[in-house]
Amino acid sequence: MHPNPAFRKTPAETSLDFAARRGFGVLSINGEHGPLAAHVPFVLSQDGKRAETHLVRSNPLARALTQPQPALLAVTGPDGYVSPDWYGAEDQVPTWNYVAVHLRGRLEVLPAEDLRRHLDALSAEFEERLLPKAPWRTSKMPGDILERMMRQIVACSLAIEDVQGTWKLNQNKPEAARLGAATEMAASSLGVETAALALLMRAGET
Repeated sequence: MHPNPAFRKTPAETSLDFAARRGFGVLSINGEHGPLAAHVPFVLSQDGKRAETHLVRSNPLARALTQPQPALLAVTGPDGYVSPDWYGAEDQVPTWNYVAVHLRGRLEVLPAEDLRRHLDALSAEFEERLLPKAPWRTSKMPGDILERMMRQIVACSLAIEDVQGTWKLNQNKPEAARLGAATEMAASSLGVETAALALLMRAGET
């Protein structure tokens, strides 16, 4: 996370909403022999105090989660390289603009009886975004196959204790420089979702 206060002014509610809309991140804990990480889909509770996900039982992170422990869920958004030439000034250097949210808290395995509820909530969250497509439901799965697959995974819950967001969008630059960089970013392919990033840069502060 960038330490510059100019990039850390976004309200926690905005960062939580961003994380909820992304619904995918990197979950990490400190393992016995070093950091462990897993790329996971997740769903946030409406009050933003809990994130639920699931892991394959064979995942090293799942095997290490024998008791609740500190964890980080990192959620990244659009990012892109910024050329100093885009600012229209000579005293600039290259940088990288991006949006990232870090959710910290205590991670624990949920009881087995919560797994089906979690899977239903997770699939409903994303299937509803595909409307007018008829949403997929776990009820469409043959019961024996669903049960067999569920035995291979565990549901986890992250009790969120801290929300940190970095929205690095050139808001520390003069408006003309920021808008000039946004125009170039919109046409750039050096990054991920650069057009979306350009829109955020044009808006400035979130």
